[in-house]
Amino acid sequence: MGVEAISGNIGSVRSAIAKASQATGIDFDYLLGQAQLESGLNPAARAGTSSATGLYQFIDQSWLGVVKQHGSEYGLGWASDAITRSGNRWVVNDPSMKSAILGLRRNPDVSAAMAAEFASDNKASLEGALGRGATGTDLYMAHFLGLGGARAFLRTMQVNPGVSGAAMFPAAARANRSIFYDAGGNARSLGDIYQRFAAKLDKGAAKVGATGLASDALDGGTGSIPGLPRESGDFETAKANFAALAGITNIGDATVITGAGDSNDSAAAWAKAALARATGANGTAPPASASSVNLLRPTPDTARLAYMMLASLGANRT
Repeated sequence: MGVEAISGNIGSVRSAIAKASQATGIDFDYLLGQAQLESGLNPAARAGTSSATGLYQFIDQSWLGVVKQHGSEYGLGWASDAITRSGNRWVVNDPSMKSAILGLRRNPDVSAAMAAEFASDNKASLEGALGRGATGTDLYMAHFLGLGGARAFLRTMQVNPGVSGAAMFPAAARANRSIFYDAGGNARSLGDIYQRFAAKLDKGAAKVGATGLASDALDGGTGSIPGLPRESGDFETAKANFAALAGITNIGDATVITGAGDSNDSAAAWAKAALARATGANGTAPPASASSVNLLRPTPDTARLAYMMLASLGANRT
């Protein structure tokens, strides 16, 4: 995607992405990798072949749609209210208002927030369709092919990863030949295309300081979360990891957690009690050392808390 040379403060861009990740629960490394691939972290980037603009290269229609749906959550009710539906298109009747709304794509805070909300919506839809957790690569496929295209791509790939991507998506292949064909002109398979996107995401994210894999599962789906085992047979290790993620710094003894003092308790039972204690869900005040947890709008940390609970199932105390 042809874009202008990078400008602006990279630190402020990373900060905007971090805030968007915290607000939506979408993995920071994924959002960072996506922005690096799309714009090189340049909030003013413009594509040479379409209307794509900004940090995440939203085209006009996609931007109007996500601002209509989520703008009011970020103090942009004026923009959301001005966007209406006419047939299959989003429209803004006032030209100056439309220009102002589209111009928001160059604001890194707004752009990152809308990209994260867009990814969150796609994540929920993909997980429902696929019956598994959505990875960063899955979300990038939705960004690249649209939600319907990504569902078709991923469903088919699960059954037959050797299917030709160009045969399945001829229009996308014509517009993105280097993605769908190799240097010799041979059509790439769905599996190959997917793995190449995963590698690009990880490389892009690492280039700008990511500490994890942008392509990996976001919440314990088909991949792994760095630093957390998929299964834990060591209760004390699982307990320590869980407490650290909950922000509880003085919890060495399981009896500190209400209802988790029995020596026969499993790690899963302890984890559930710990999460209830950390959030105050069991009717007691959270420990002073516990960080604020909002399960209605999970953050990357609370997603990892939930994963830790699942990872520790069946891991009995020894």
